[in-house]
Amino acid sequence: MSAVGFTTSIPVEVLLAAGRRPVDLNNLFITAPDPMALVRRAELEGYPRTACAWIKGIYGVLREQALDEVIVVTEGDCSQTHAMMETLRRHGVRTIPFAFPYDRDPQRLRSEIERLLTAFGVSWQDAEQVREGLRELRRKVARIDELTWREGTVSGADNHLLQVSCSDFEGDPVAFEAKVDAVLARAGTAGRQDAGAPRALRLAFLGVPPIYSDLYQFLEGQGARVVYNEIQRQFAMADSLDADLLEQYRHYTYPYDIFGRLEDIKRQVALRQVDGVIHYVQAFCFRQIQDTIIRRELACPLLTLEGDAPGPLDGRNRLRLEAFLETLAARRRP
Repeated sequence: MSAVGFTTSIPVEVLLAAGRRPVDLNNLFITAPDPMALVRRAELEGYPRTACAWIKGIYGVLREQALDEVIVVTEGDCSQTHAMMETLRRHGVRTIPFAFPYDRDPQRLRSEIERLLTAFGVSWQDAEQVREGLRELRRKVARIDELTWREGTVSGADNHLLQVSCSDFEGDPVAFEAKVDAVLARAGTAGRQDAGAPRALRLAFLGVPPIYSDLYQFLEGQGARVVYNEIQRQFAMADSLDADLLEQYRHYTYPYDIFGRLEDIKRQVALRQVDGVIHYVQAFCFRQIQDTIIRRELACPLLTLEGDAPGPLDGRNRLRLEAFLETLAARRRP
């Protein structure tokens, strides 16, 4: 089964219907033994220091892995993917553009999905059958999310990893479902992770998945738990389990405007009784500008956390997180 890479979550059902192995290049980059080496490779080949580290890491992955096909999301994700696509074409990589229409226009989105179907030689019905086959797996991941925020038997870190993996199901939905089943089985016999201790601070994590390798572990070491992973939850598509393929990707908030995301964020923050919000922004990313809107729209305490290169949290951000958590703890005291 040949692999097809992609730069952010796309209608993965199309690739699976075509008998191809989907590869989310972000996941391949951040789980590499030395992700910083992939960033350095891109810089050695001419990428500027001020380019997004995720873009450089994706480029490095493609050069290291020698994947010869990649779907590049040219609307609804990072604008730097345009230039990256052009540099990849110089190396003989087949690049297939895909665009999420900013206004969620159903006809435009249908047209984009149809172009993808044509590129891989499958029909809309084929992709719908795959979508239906994935529904139970997505439902199980949604249950894991519920176990995190409602019952406290799955950690925020595991919640993050399993939901973010729904972008490509780790290339093998059957094997991935077995992993999900194992987590559900463990959670069924586990007690609350904070049983017998003061209630952990409940955090929401907004924005793209973090480039830091130890963020969740650090927060849990400080007596806090992430009970809502915004974008990761969108990858799992828990809110559209019964929708058809087109509506599933129209309900998916990440590639569209910030106001659709905010509706989901406000609803989930209230439902999960969140004490505070961490909004993660990637250095040199246009989404940093959206932080001003999020700050004005959310009523709960918010810390903006910026990341650049892959690796552990630096000392400055550790101190900022510690101070933020102390502030939240003080607000919660009677």
